[in-house]
Order: sequence, then C-alpha cells, then structure tokens
Amino acid sequence: MKIAIDVRRVRDFGVGTYIRNLLRALAEAERDHEYLLIGPAADRDEFSALPANFRHVAHEHTDGHRVDHFLLPRLIRELRPALTHIPIHRVPLLMPAPYAVTVHDLGSLFYDDASGLLHAARGFRLRRGLERAARIITVSGATQRDVASLVPSAAERIRLIYNAPDPLFLERRAAPLAVSRSATPGSATASPAAPGPEATARQRHRILERYQIRYPFLLYAGSIRPQKNIPRLIEAFAVARGQLENHRGYRDLRLIIIGDEIGRHPDVRRAVIHSRVEHCVRFLGFIPFDTLRIFHELATAFVFPSLYEGFGLPPLEAMASGTPVIASSVSSLPEVVGGAAMMVNPENVFDIARGITEVLVNDDLRQELIVKGRRQAAKFSWARTAQEVLGVYDEIAATKSAG
Repeated sequence: MKIAIDVRRVRDFGVGTYIRNLLRALAEAERDHEYLLIGPAADRDEFSALPANFRHVAHEHTDGHRVDHFLLPRLIRELRPALTHIPIHRVPLLMPAPYAVTVHDLGSLFYDDASGLLHAARGFRLRRGLERAARIITVSGATQRDVASLVPSAAERIRLIYNAPDPLFLERRAAPLAVSRSATPGSATASPAAPGPEATARQRHRILERYQIRYPFLLYAGSIRPQKNIPRLIEAFAVARGQLENHRGYRDLRLIIIGDEIGRHPDVRRAVIHSRVEHCVRFLGFIPFDTLRIFHELATAFVFPSLYEGFGLPPLEAMASGTPVIASSVSSLPEVVGGAAMMVNPENVFDIARGITEVLVNDDLRQELIVKGRRQAAKFSWARTAQEVLGVYDEIAATKSAG
C-alpha cells in the first residue's frame, strides 16, 4: 500500500515530535508499505535514517497558505496514494479522499485569537476536514470527546491512539548534578556516587556553564499560547518563592521557561513585571533536543498548569527524565499523568503555588512522584502507537476496497 504523510511540521515543538517518532516506529514495525513523505526540500535530511520504503516528496507551501487548498490536493492526485495521513487538523478544503487526520487538540478553535469572519472560516475548515475524513485519530479520551461533540456525525470514525514520550527521554542516564536536585544550591559538580558515564556528567556541566545556571530551578517547556496559562504560572512562582525566601535550599529558586520568545507575548511580560520576578524568571526560547533533555533531568520540578491540553506530552517527558511534576487537574492531563503528579487547580494561583512548595519541601513526596512518574511514562509506547496507526490504515484500505 502506498501511503502519503504530510510531514511539513516536522520541526514544530509538539506535532514535530509526533511526526518524527511515528515515522521511526512505523519503520521498525514493518517494511511492506511505501511511504511518501511530503514536505520542504530543506527538511529532507530529517528523514535520511529511514529505510528505502520511505521516500521524501518536495512540497514547499505551508499548510497555512490559502493556495495550499489547491496545491497539496493536486500533488496527492498526482502521487495516487491509497490514503493520506495528515498529522494535524489543517486539512485543505479540496483534499481528495480517503485520508486520516490526527487531532492533537482543539485549542486553535477554543482559544482562537481571531473573531468574526476569520474565526468562522477557521471553524468551517476544521469541521469540513473532520467530516470528510475516513478516520480521525485522537490522542486522548478528552480530545476524542471534544471532537465527537464538535462533529457528531464523525463519532463512529474516531480512533483513540495515545502519544508517547520520545524514547530518548526514557533512557536511564547518569544521576543529575547536585545544583538542581539538591536543596542546596552550589557548584555544578556530579555526585561521586552518581552512576553512569562520566561523559554525561561533563555534558551537564557544560550546559550549566553555558547558561550560567548555579541555582535550583523550576522548569516549563512548551509553547506560550493563552491556554498554557503562563501568566498564572509566573504569579504562582512569585508566591512560592516568597514563601521559601528563608529556606536554606530554595531562597534562590528560579523559573526557566523553554519555548517561544517572551517578546511575542506582552501578557507574559506584564506578569513578570507585575510579580516583580524579572531577576529570577528566564526565557530561553527553543533549544536543541539534547539540551532540552538535560534541562528536564536537572530541574527541581516541572510545572505545567495548562488550562487545556489535547494530550500533554511535556509532563510525561519530565516524568521519564525522573523529574517530579506539578500539573493541572483539568482536560486530558489527569488521564495522561495518572496519579503520578501533584495535581493543582490551574485557575487558582495560590493552589499552583501550594503544589510547588509541597513538592519542593517534602522529600518523601518528591521521591514518590519520581518513582510513580517513571512508571507512568513507561506505560506509553511509540511502538504500540505505530501498530494502532497501521490498524487505522488497514481499516481505511478495507473500507475503500469494500466501496
């Protein structure tokens, strides 16, 4: 079977993780299908390690450009695949059937910054893409319910297939440096008892020196969209830091936010200034994967107070790294993190601050969350995800043959 997959967002923060890991797992799962990977020529090297049955097809137009409603469908008709997989719910209006579409969340609809005709047009495109899909893959039960509510006629064609952490996060590496795990800030030296290769400790040391980190820190990694609730995270951090100002280990606690640049989000900048934490909140923008993994491993805790999530991959990645997690008690997050995180009300700054201080000062709780977190993250597997996606492809092919 010849299968076309839209890979144009392979460099994105969330969807890119989905595309990369799904393709790797499909490559390991079987060799029978031929895969046509549609994306810019500049991204060809992203797929160089895949086997010969994965072929890159150049397509330079983004899925946000109006002309793509015509150009991608034309390319699909030329390629004549048995089906197309679109890994995000931006389906061209003229997309030829059959196709599967993965819905990660409906935040673009629920938190749309547009209004009037533009908002209506975006909603129309989303609904039309889902109504015409042969199958809809949702990444959580919460997203499945959202899609079924939005497009009731598609309920029978929805398939729940969970995401998983990047396998590299699940690798057990040398123990973290003392600077962030210990309640005592200090030099960035490896613990003498830490297992694992010395190279890992040296790599961590270089990262800490490069970013001048000599203090314990909380970590947030992800985009800075309205539903991510970053202003309240900053306010809660300010409250928690005030409560810990006399604590020997955490009086120099910092917050590091990895994702979009702060300049694009004036409400976040205002929260930093209003909370008077300009000197202890750092925005690093996007960083390489290996550096991101080290930040996960070194963080004192990972905080994710999102108001809405289709799945919530960053908390699982933190859990896989052995970092305790504080997460929202809403949307898909309780489903994904199970009982392995400190749950907080994301609309209550003081409850977020409570969760932060409890995890920091209660050593027994921290260790419990670390152990439970690793177990929870290990429940999700890209190999299983790929097998279930292949099952969706088979369903579509069988329906097409029967028709």
